Amino acid sequence: MIDNKTELSVNTEVFEKMAEIAAKEIDGVVSLSKKQVDLKGIIKNKSAFKGVKVESINGSIEISVYLCVKQGVNVKEVSEKVQANVKDKIQTMTGNAVTKVNVCVADIEIQEEAEA
Repeated sequence: MIDNKTELSVNTEVFEKMAEIAAKEIDGVVSLSKKQVDLKGIIKNKSAFKGVKVESINGSIEISVYLCVKQGVNVKEVSEKVQANVKDKIQTMTGNAVTKVNVCVADIEIQEEAEA
């Protein structure tokens, strides 16, 4: 009997892009913020300044997302929605298990009031 099983291999940069798109779908997220400088990332793959970090550990995926949110939003609610959406989208599209989605609110977009 021949086993015709195939494996799917997805580059971490693809996971990063998927997570970025999923995070931006949530109302209240302005953009992804630049994470802290990752010297290992600079040397390894030159992606030290992206707003998403993906680590694959024993077949499971851990994701960190660095957000810039709108002023006045419920940060806890927005963060929970981002966690759920990122996890759901990546697991649905790839079939890989996402074990952790860390959300770091790195910035708030302050809206200046219009001068009279």
